[in-house]
Amino acid sequence: MPKVLRAAAIGVAVVSLAAQLTVPATAAPVKLKFGACPPDSGATRQTYCATLKVPLDYAKPNGRQITLTVSAVGSLSAKHFLLVNPGGPGASGIGIEQLVNAALPEKVGEQYAVFSFDPRGVGASTPVSCGAVTAKHPALPYRPANAQQEQQRIQQAKQIAVQCGRKAKDLLPYITTDNAARDMDRIRIALGRDKIDYLGYSYGTKLGAVYATMFPQHTGRMILNSVVDPLVSTYRTGYQQDPAFQARAQALFVWIAGQDKTYHLGKTAKAVQAVWDKLRSEVAKKPAGGRAGMAEVDDLLASSLYTDDEWSSLADAIVQYRQGNAETLLSITDQLAEQSVDPAMLAYNCTDPGWPRSWSTWHWDTVVADHRAPYFAWLNTWYSAPCAFWPVAPVQQTKIGSGKVPPILLIQPRYDGPTPVNGARRMHVVLQGSRLLIENGGNHASYLIRQNPCIDAKAAKYLLTGELPADGTCPASI
Repeated sequence: MPKVLRAAAIGVAVVSLAAQLTVPATAAPVKLKFGACPPDSGATRQTYCATLKVPLDYAKPNGRQITLTVSAVGSLSAKHFLLVNPGGPGASGIGIEQLVNAALPEKVGEQYAVFSFDPRGVGASTPVSCGAVTAKHPALPYRPANAQQEQQRIQQAKQIAVQCGRKAKDLLPYITTDNAARDMDRIRIALGRDKIDYLGYSYGTKLGAVYATMFPQHTGRMILNSVVDPLVSTYRTGYQQDPAFQARAQALFVWIAGQDKTYHLGKTAKAVQAVWDKLRSEVAKKPAGGRAGMAEVDDLLASSLYTDDEWSSLADAIVQYRQGNAETLLSITDQLAEQSVDPAMLAYNCTDPGWPRSWSTWHWDTVVADHRAPYFAWLNTWYSAPCAFWPVAPVQQTKIGSGKVPPILLIQPRYDGPTPVNGARRMHVVLQGSRLLIENGGNHASYLIRQNPCIDAKAAKYLLTGELPADGTCPASI
């Protein structure tokens, strides 16, 4: 699903990392020279950046080098260094360090400097580009009405794969989670640390688990939030997401029904869903603003399910549309349309093993999924469809938990759509000695982003002392 953790501003003071900060004599030499971040990186004030060269192909360490951009906030004299990945795959990390640093409890923040990085293939690091991808709006509906519409979508997916191959074929075989984990270890070495502490959200949980498997001796305190299933292919992950998103949509309709005095969209979830279905039918016949049809409003619904914070905006957009004002709906759908193709996400995902190269497999798997998740099955399939035609072969991955992995803390929302709870339970089994905290909510990747006294206290104690909590359950985030 096309969504990553967003770095929203939090009004809390932070300690800056001075560009020429002197490292204490007792610390290992720091090889990264921090200064101003690239102007288009999205870095906020008091964030500093450095670049690091790493091998494109680790089998040829002296061969072609690519650039990583590392971001930081805090003090280089801090006792602990926390490296953060916001997910994706392919999401820029620059900006997340500031958000996490601001949200850490004060006692934790006093001991930690917070770092992130744009992974290989992303943003201010050596990026993957698929060139300009022209998407027409309104787009075809996600669920094909006939074979012709399906073929048109297939051709679009093929074209994206062809363009990615043409623009970045030299990079694509090396944009992998294993290589991103190796890059993390190069960052650790450059920071002069024997161990690195880590916080990973969503896909970042997979990256962290791979790092812990590959480099257990250098893994410090690690927290994984909204956990990816380690036992299924990325292709199968999409079909796990479909019913989880459908359940989140029902929870949204229930919430709107409970706010009927505000929105007047129906007093029951069934009534609200009927209003939503009517809106979908109307824009299918007459796109809002001439550009927001059924596919665009389906994107709007999907993007609203990552966090409850988006629910009021969606409800407002529906109300205004029904009153003849489509501006809010158009504003949101236009933003989503700009994110329709994510080259880095495709590059990471499509090199994973398990993608069928026969479209008939995709078709029938999606037809089956559509019975349980009619809003999302075809949407999810088309988002990943270029992987069916990817120009480079899949790359074997490290098997998570295949070695002796240090104990890790897993934090999982029970009703998470993008990373369903069963994936966290499987990661808990695979990572022996890990602890699993289940939060009784559905906000994806919400640790530190939303307040949860139960989760936050247990995680803070772990970061401060290394003492893992027992497995348990916590109330939903505030």
